Order: sequence, then C-alpha cells, then structure tokens
Amino acid sequence: MPVISEDSFFFITVDSICHRPVITCSPDLGLIEMARLMKTDNISGIVAVEDQKPAGIVSLRDLRNLIADAVTDIPNLKVRDVMKTGLITVRNSDYLFKAIFLMAKNNIHRLVVIDEFGSLSGVLTDTDLLRIQTRSPLYLVQEIETAATIDQLRLIGKKMTGMLQYAVKTSADAQTLIQLIAHFNDAFTQRLIFILDRNHDVRLPEGAAFLALGSEGREEQTLRTDQDNAIVYRDDLSPEKLVEVRRFAEQIVSALESVGVPLCPGNMMASNPEWCHSLSEWKDLTERWISMAGPDETVFFGVFQDLRVLHGEKSFEVELRDHICECARKHSIFFPGMARNIVRFKPPMGMFGRLQVEKRGEQRGKLDLKKGGLFALTRGVSLLALEAGFMGGTTWSKLERLNHLHIVSDHDLEVIRDAFTFLIKMRLEKQLIAITSGKEPGNYVDPLVLSDTVRDQLRSAFRGCETLLHVLKSRYQLDLMSR
Repeated sequence: MPVISEDSFFFITVDSICHRPVITCSPDLGLIEMARLMKTDNISGIVAVEDQKPAGIVSLRDLRNLIADAVTDIPNLKVRDVMKTGLITVRNSDYLFKAIFLMAKNNIHRLVVIDEFGSLSGVLTDTDLLRIQTRSPLYLVQEIETAATIDQLRLIGKKMTGMLQYAVKTSADAQTLIQLIAHFNDAFTQRLIFILDRNHDVRLPEGAAFLALGSEGREEQTLRTDQDNAIVYRDDLSPEKLVEVRRFAEQIVSALESVGVPLCPGNMMASNPEWCHSLSEWKDLTERWISMAGPDETVFFGVFQDLRVLHGEKSFEVELRDHICECARKHSIFFPGMARNIVRFKPPMGMFGRLQVEKRGEQRGKLDLKKGGLFALTRGVSLLALEAGFMGGTTWSKLERLNHLHIVSDHDLEVIRDAFTFLIKMRLEKQLIAITSGKEPGNYVDPLVLSDTVRDQLRSAFRGCETLLHVLKSRYQLDLMSR
C-alpha cells in the first residue's frame, strides 16, 4: 500500500485503492453453496453478478439474521432470495472522498465499484480506507459510535472541524458536504442521548419525541450552530412520565451546550416549557401561529416548520406535518403574510451590482450571508413547499420537487439552486477559516478580501436570491398588497 499524505488522500481515485480481485456468484446459486464459497475465500460479503453487472450483495450479517429468524428452508433458498438490491455504487474513476462520504452518509461498510459501463470492477471496504487514513470521516463516525462519555464526545466534536477542513480542500460539492455534516450531527446527538441514558439514567420515555428544528431540521447545518429543538409527547402521558420528559429536556440541552453546541439566544429549545408540549397543544399552538401570523408568530413558525424527529416516536413528525399543511390550507392569507416578511430580507446589492456592506458597528465593511441571502432562500422555498402541500427535506430537495410540480420553472430552479449552493458553501468555508484563526464562526464576509472572480460569483448568488423574491412577489401579489 503506498504512503498517502493527508492533503492528497481525498484527491486519489478509487481504483488507486481498490486492487483486490472481487469474489462473485450467480444470483441463482444455492445459498449453502454461496456460504461455502465465502468460507473458502474468507470473505464477509459476496456480490451477485448478472451479465457482468452487480445485481445484489449478501453479507455475513444477512446469513446471521436468517439463522436468528429461524428460517427453515435455507437449503432451498437461492442467492437472489436473500440478496440486497438497489446497491450503492461508486465508479472506479471517482475521487476517494465520494466513496468515503457515501459510506459515512449511508452507514455502510462496503461499496460496489463499477467501471464506466456499469460492470463490476471491485469492492471497496471501510477497512481499506481506515488502513491508509485514520482521520477520514469513516474513522470519525466509528469514534462517535463508540464514545462512552460526554467528555469523549466533546473531544470528537473538535475533530469534526479538522475533518471538514480536509474535506473542503477536495472541492467536494456543497450538497455532499452539508449532508455529511448533518450525518455527523445526528450521530453525535444520538450518541449523547445514549450516554445520558446509560451513564446518567436520563431518558425520554415512550410516547415522546425530541425534535430538531431550523437548519438542523432541514439537515442543512454548516457548523454546529445554535440549538433549535423541541419535545412533543402523547396527550395521555402520565404525570410520572412527564417528569421524565422535563428532566430529559433540561439535560439534553445542557449536555449539548457542554459539548460545544451553543444555546439558542431566543430560547427556542426543549428546556423552555414553551417548546415542550403535548401533541394536541402543539397542534393548537401551530394553528394559532398560522392564523395570527404576527411578528413573533412568524419567527416561531419559521423555526418550527422544518421539524424532524431526531429521537423517539417517529409518528409525531408525520402527524404534525399533516396538521400544519391542513391549517395552512384553511388560512390562505397566511401565505402572503409570510411571504411579505421574507421579501423584507433583500440581498445586499445596490445599483449596477454594487455590494452593500454594513456602515457601522462591529461588522462594518462586511455583509451578512444569512440575512442577505440564505434566510430568504430557505424560508421562501419552505413556504412554497408548504403551499404545495409538503414539508421536510433540504432546500435542494424541496426545489427539485417544486420544479417537478411546475411551481418553479427550469430556469428559476437552476438560478435559485446555484445561489443557495454557493452561499452555503461560502458560509462553511468562512466559518472554518474563523475557527482556524481562533475566532467565533459567523455569517459575515468582507468582500474586499475576495478575488474578483468570487465577488462576481457572490453577485450572481444574490441575483439568484432576487429571483426567488420575485417568484414570491408575483405568486402572492405582494406589490398589490402594499399599495
């Protein structure tokens, strides 16, 4: 195995690592014969191939589950009866970072490698990657999943920043990077919940759920920003269980802060009784936000609408989303009211594309990527999605669905998507630079330190924001409302 430096690790191609001959079988091979083949070659997984193309995969775990489930006709089963299809693949010409991200994102231990024609080229395992690089995302995921104390998680959290700095060097696409961060953040929080249960006797009882809100709910965090979370529980939860809910709410928020996740300045967190309610209470509250839609209600709803169950009863997520969609349909004035609030956040550009910076204060000479673009993009796209009757997912996935529903044109899809992608990638890069310099990560950028090319790209991104604002103004006839 060649020595590969940390800086070059992400830039090498999959075929530089994937050399071993792959053991395959036919989907029509008997399961017992397949097991003998795996034993002879001492392998933990085998790829079923049909017409030289990978059709499925069987692992030792699959065989173990068959035995544990007391399947009686194993001698009569064929490989195709038990193999997993819908394989996650990577091309042999892809950069290694793509393979790493796919494994980490999907929590899998092997990838099927194909050539340019889709034929099987090999199998890449997590062991292959860990053998040459112990600071890869895969290694970090394994560290998170085996952390036994809150102190250990705190140290791992610091390593996450270093991993992201290496990942950004690869010029990986923004969507892949953001999804990887979301994967790490989820794994991080879920392990923290496990440690609270195992070591501190603190747990969320059955009949309750811990909700991620805001950017974490959309799975779009850059670095670990302020906490936005809540708790929902069954209406008939006993007083004893409610005590457990309150204790969990206080402890999870405190524990997240202790490992480096700041408290929400607006106190929109599960530890606040105003963000810890029964299902019917949340339904009443969200309907009040939608029907009233005043300044406070608009802020609260904007954070809550991207809710996602991170731990606990998954059914609450579906029920709350369905309720919110139904309430919004009943209060049609809600949409133009929300849109009018969103379009107040105009991109910081003047005539002739001149970038407008802060005139005074601590951020003088800089502009705010969140207030000037990302806020309007995320909230605007979420609002259009809600009117179309769906919630959840990233801004990218919502845009694709809106385009499919002919709510956003092909041209506007491309412009808005490119704007969002550029701004969120720039935000991540600037935050990483700030952390490296020992500063607090934020949303501001100084246009004078940018190259001419990047400044032009920033202007194009802000024009993309203007495109979305135009869509909102036109759809909800906001110009007529203001007269």
